[in-house]
Amino acid sequence: MKAAVVLFPGLNRDRDMIAALTKITGETPALVWHKDGDIPNVDLIVIPGGFSYGDYLRAGAIAARSPLMQVIRERAAAGVRVLGVCNGFQILTEAQLLPGVLMRNASLRFVCREVKLEVVNAATDFTRGYTQGQIIRCPVAHHDGNYFADAETLATIEGNGQVAFRYAQGTNPNGAINDIAGILNTKKNVLGLMPHPENLIEAAHGGSDGRALFEALTTLAA
Repeated sequence: MKAAVVLFPGLNRDRDMIAALTKITGETPALVWHKDGDIPNVDLIVIPGGFSYGDYLRAGAIAARSPLMQVIRERAAAGVRVLGVCNGFQILTEAQLLPGVLMRNASLRFVCREVKLEVVNAATDFTRGYTQGQIIRCPVAHHDGNYFADAETLATIEGNGQVAFRYAQGTNPNGAINDIAGILNTKKNVLGLMPHPENLIEAAHGGSDGRALFEALTTLAA
């Protein structure tokens, strides 16, 4: 599998994502600076976490208006898988590649801890390494992870199987509606999630619950 990691000013989880992809796929991902204007021919495009542009205006709002996002939009429309983690998720919603919005945590505080996730849809390229209803561990670190969508949008994504992960066992860290931690687009080739699976892929991390997400993608071919 060939992957590309997109870099915006202020992101700080790119090295973690690069390390995880390299370790699991055996190939270093291409690095794409936001001003590069194009993305190589890859199977997976990843927007990692952090604080693009210092989260000015709204988290992900400025990065979402980068010309490079139009390239990502076109690749997604062509079927390329796109993964946005934490700030990457925020960017994808701001760019309208995913429905809904991510608001300030209900506590109005930055949250950094481990949560439990339920795998709600295990029939996607991202989640097929898990089983339906499986509970996994995953760390979170964010200030604006409170997912919200209006009633009509919420009914649509729930009905279409677009909820990929849900906070489980009372560990919702941000007040997200319906405990939503990660969602998919209608084609199921774009995934955004607030938790950081790249930070739980080996024993040195204290567990490997996040590894299956990346391993499931390794069979993709350009």
